[in-house]
Amino acid sequence: MSASTQEAISTERPKSVSFADAFLFWLKLGFISFGGPAGQISIMHQELVERRRWISERRFLHALNYCMVLPGPEAQQLATYIGWMLHKTKGGIVAGVLFVLPSLFLLIGLSWVYIAYGEMPLVAGLFYGIKPAVTAIVVQAAHRIGSRALKNNALWAIAGASFVAIFALDVPFPVIVIVAAAIGYAGGLISPDKFKTGGSHGKSGKSYGAALIDDDTPTPEHAVFRWSRLAQVLVIAALLWVIPMGLLTLQFGWDHTLTQMGWFFTKAALLTFGGAYAVLPYVYQGAVEHFGWLTATQMIDGLALGETTPGPLIMVVAFVGFVGGYVNAVFGAGSLFLAGTVAACVVTWFTFLPSFIFILTGGPLVETTHNDLKFTAPLTAITAAVVGVILNLALFFGYHVLWPQGFAGHFDVISALIAIAAGIALFKFKRNVIHVIGVCALIGLLSSYYR
Repeated sequence: MSASTQEAISTERPKSVSFADAFLFWLKLGFISFGGPAGQISIMHQELVERRRWISERRFLHALNYCMVLPGPEAQQLATYIGWMLHKTKGGIVAGVLFVLPSLFLLIGLSWVYIAYGEMPLVAGLFYGIKPAVTAIVVQAAHRIGSRALKNNALWAIAGASFVAIFALDVPFPVIVIVAAAIGYAGGLISPDKFKTGGSHGKSGKSYGAALIDDDTPTPEHAVFRWSRLAQVLVIAALLWVIPMGLLTLQFGWDHTLTQMGWFFTKAALLTFGGAYAVLPYVYQGAVEHFGWLTATQMIDGLALGETTPGPLIMVVAFVGFVGGYVNAVFGAGSLFLAGTVAACVVTWFTFLPSFIFILTGGPLVETTHNDLKFTAPLTAITAAVVGVILNLALFFGYHVLWPQGFAGHFDVISALIAIAAGIALFKFKRNVIHVIGVCALIGLLSSYYR
């Protein structure tokens, strides 16, 4: 590429994005968003910052910092945030819903096959190959996010301390967030250059070109904070929770399975700091031990389904809902599939509703602070801390994939080779995530017939 061409790319701002084009992208993202939050954020960065240039690196990271602080699936919230910035409330709703919808449909179908037909050697073989690939994807995504966020020794130190805290000391993720925010706030006062959003990215030599929503793009009118708009969104949000919960209570009673699922997963949605793995012990305790909606074995199998389907990993709650509705026959023995489907939809609604509320109410406040260091410094420190948490997640995946029976059991050589091959494809040959997933699934299927 010539210097003049590079200059043209770096200065020419992209044309405005039509709602139809954005709709098609969000739909595509819903089907290819493998790899958990790290992989999903990596895909969005590649597509929206590097390739399409719909949003600048700094604005992308600022939105990501906010989503990292919130309870709930940060990748889905980030998609909602960017969709909202591009096309107002309808854009945010479409982006957030399409991020989840393909996964919901897939999990309903897979859950039905799982619970109705028992063991599936074909699917087990596919999963055997996909799990090592997902491990490699998370490692690659941790590297990508870390290379963008960790721009100086202070941020590296925060990331390292975060990793030690969660891996070795089992410190709760909310505590890590609070401590990182406090360090960032103090650091922003003492050494502001080290805690600017995006670190020293502007000095790294990389440039993706002028973006549609660039660093100096004025905040769009719909993203300007207004008390009247905040009140309006809160009233609508309250109705969207109260009406379905009220209908479930009136129709079935407070102690009914569907009503209790709505209430339980509303509480779970407010505890998902740090992603799905932070809330899984709570879900396990409630769904398995307290309510008995499914067994411990079924919960583990559901987690495997959640790991290997697109969308946020917290979508495992749809599996929990389906199995609970199906097994409890909430609509009678003749309508088991309907019972499971309705339960999965109820659980998904109450789990993800808070995510939309957080973005549509908090987004205008965040947009007024993207150049205010006293707000951005804590968020920059939180992003650095989350890099350590993602690395811990990668090790968690690796341990369970390579030593499926624990360290006392055998080392899975085939899984290790698949993970290495996936890593080479991602790091060296820059292959597409969905291609890596597909090839590894086929390898896992073939290897399952020879084990």
